[in-house]
Amino acid sequence: MRSVGVVVEYNPLHNGHVFHLNSSKEATNADVVIAVMSGQFLQRGEPAVVPKHVRTKLALQAGADLVIELPYSYSTQHASIFAKGAISILDSLKSDFVCFGSEDGNIETFNVLIHQKKLLTSSINSTIRTFLDEGMSYPAAYSKALQQNLETSKLDVSLPNNILGIHYLEAIEHFESKMEGKTIKRIAANYHDEETTHQSIASATAIRKLLKGEDQSISNFVPSFTKNSIEDYLNEFETLHSWNNYLPFLKYKLLTSKNKELESIYEAVEGLERRVFNSILNCNNFEELMTSIKTKRYTWTRIQRLLTHLLTNTSKNEISSILEFDRVPYIRLLGMSSIGKTYLNRQKKQIDIPIYTTINQQNQLALSTDLKATYAYSSILSLENQQKLIKTEYSLYPIIYDEDAKNFIRA
Repeated sequence: MRSVGVVVEYNPLHNGHVFHLNSSKEATNADVVIAVMSGQFLQRGEPAVVPKHVRTKLALQAGADLVIELPYSYSTQHASIFAKGAISILDSLKSDFVCFGSEDGNIETFNVLIHQKKLLTSSINSTIRTFLDEGMSYPAAYSKALQQNLETSKLDVSLPNNILGIHYLEAIEHFESKMEGKTIKRIAANYHDEETTHQSIASATAIRKLLKGEDQSISNFVPSFTKNSIEDYLNEFETLHSWNNYLPFLKYKLLTSKNKELESIYEAVEGLERRVFNSILNCNNFEELMTSIKTKRYTWTRIQRLLTHLLTNTSKNEISSILEFDRVPYIRLLGMSSIGKTYLNRQKKQIDIPIYTTINQQNQLALSTDLKATYAYSSILSLENQQKLIKTEYSLYPIIYDEDAKNFIRA
């Protein structure tokens, strides 16, 4: 069976994502789509609007056949570690392709840049250090260093999906994987677009903005099952998840922790945690907090990731002990279709890392950061709903979808 991997967050799943899924399958003539999906917290350091079990169902309804969780230790990271974790999982599952969305849409442009980049690694790294010393953030320094050293490249390295694409392809080389990279050009909406300008395609950023409004509907921009699932979750759990919900918990954490405790948190560097501490008492909402903390050196995303680790109490030691492995050492199966189940059964003998479908005493330590993420994520809910959401970690997965009957056998 021919397989293609996609790396996703689905926050929430929209029409552009469905286009990407269908196009990836068509471009590779794949029988199986493997979606590696972030859990409760995402790459930009923010909580998902709805939890991973809801987004797993959306992925299966949209056409994914296997949904695998990208662990917290990778999903809340900068692009290179995020990409390395996702590619590691796809390689372990023997995916034939990875197909990513990009602003460029031409895989050969990526391949040429990566070849040039290898020849100029020393110069690029030196330029990055120079820009960092000037107070520039790492993503900006990385992008500008590529632009300066690879002037003949046709790839716009200032755009986020192009940058991620570079890291996906470099991770394939790192693991000496047989996987082949493919890319699909993003259509109609850019990654950070906050407004809706197309009749049926909008960015996830714009759709989340619509969800915050009272009179604006997301119906034109998402499949009906996405809209229905969000409404069902809102009716049952009484809220969608956003940073503003967690601000009181973050404030409590900061105000009751000793300096050494704050310094031990992952991403707490150069006194950034003290800058957060000094700002939080003067802010009425999350937007004000972020605006007061942000500097030229520290991007909005970098700060959000630190706040996520503060919220989940994730230490530098925890992350370093996980990242010392070159690969993600396990596969957490969140959901599968009947085709996905057949694929797993056929590949099982070739997959040399454990596949976790439930949480038990044997794997609880390995999954501890993901469990903490769910505990923190559920903290804004009522006691009954908090218990219900935490229970999904232990009893729900894997979700099983019958793609022919279009219903869930287990959900």
